[in-house]
Amino acid sequence: MTITSVSDVLTTRADELRALASVNEDLGKLSDETVSIMREAGVMKLLAPVEYGGTRAHPAEFAETVMKLASLDGSAGWVAGVVGVHPWELELMSPKLQEEIWGESNEVWISSPYAPMGTATPVEGGYRFTGHWQFSTGTDHSDWVILGAFLGDSEGKPVQPPRFLHVVVPRKDYTIVEDSWEVVGLKGTGSKDVIIDDVFVPEYRAIDQAELFAGDVARKAGKNEPIHRLPFYSIFPVGLTSAVIGMAEGALQAHLDYQRDRVQINGFKSVEDPYTMYAVSEAAGEISASRDTLLASINRLYDTVAAGGEISLEQRAIARRTQIQAAWRATNAIDMILSRSGGNGLRLHNPVQRFWRDAHMGLAHAIHVPGPSYHAAIMIEVGVEPPANLAAAV
Repeated sequence: MTITSVSDVLTTRADELRALASVNEDLGKLSDETVSIMREAGVMKLLAPVEYGGTRAHPAEFAETVMKLASLDGSAGWVAGVVGVHPWELELMSPKLQEEIWGESNEVWISSPYAPMGTATPVEGGYRFTGHWQFSTGTDHSDWVILGAFLGDSEGKPVQPPRFLHVVVPRKDYTIVEDSWEVVGLKGTGSKDVIIDDVFVPEYRAIDQAELFAGDVARKAGKNEPIHRLPFYSIFPVGLTSAVIGMAEGALQAHLDYQRDRVQINGFKSVEDPYTMYAVSEAAGEISASRDTLLASINRLYDTVAAGGEISLEQRAIARRTQIQAAWRATNAIDMILSRSGGNGLRLHNPVQRFWRDAHMGLAHAIHVPGPSYHAAIMIEVGVEPPANLAAAV
């Protein structure tokens, strides 16, 4: 499997993926047909270990693949951006865990979320784990899940100051809450709630979040490839922002197809209206700039570690700001496009409105909250060390 072969499958099956977008939305999760195409393409293997049939691709190639898929179906692209990055983290974890997950089939997907909505209480050999998590993207098609957790004390209460874990759990140990994904956008992602009730988790299935973010997990695992030396916040957000940019590209293409022969109420074709064309061209420029700046940022970070360097806090902060700004620019561009689509642009059969809803839902993810990351970046640039809560955002 190569990045070219992945792209070729998505191109060949593009019409099917577009047509399935509304089906996925109605289902409230990805259809089996969509998942089958994604598996055929090998989307989820791009960042997976080569030992289990993965590509260990350049993160910019992963980003471009997510953009392409999201331009056809926002929900499919979002699932790829979220679930597709998890193999990167799992390769840093216990080889025993990797074998449990992929030993029998390298087609296994792993969902999340990382938000600490549960508590892992230490016991002999591992943890007792309990919690209720929202936003488990792609969970219906996943056989394992990575969940954020507070480390608990002997009474099961979060230790102070808080410590956070990422805990990996097989499908038999958690319950998916049906009808828990009633939302306005990204409906097809099936980002449902999951519940765990006092399950034992072996110690090797958990890692310390602070050590992961600091790069200690990769060093302890002896992982020295450039992809492994990228900071968590330099790779995890990439899939989500790439999906939003892809949605903007999909909205633009759908709008152009719609406007090409559209006649306005004044009898003139839309393409003859200089004001509409100017606005749409401005939006197209913003989308293109969003794409280019994100990819350039990814390449700068990767080139640094590939040359044997370390990513500085300033580089991390600027990259996070660039990533967040790219998502906001792309979403604002969709707003511009929709406002020039007329009333028919909001009809449910018009894909422009679905891309618009999906992008705004994606922008609402915590990874796209600008305040802390922007604040940290500018403090560093003026020579002031950001406090720990801001530095943690980058």
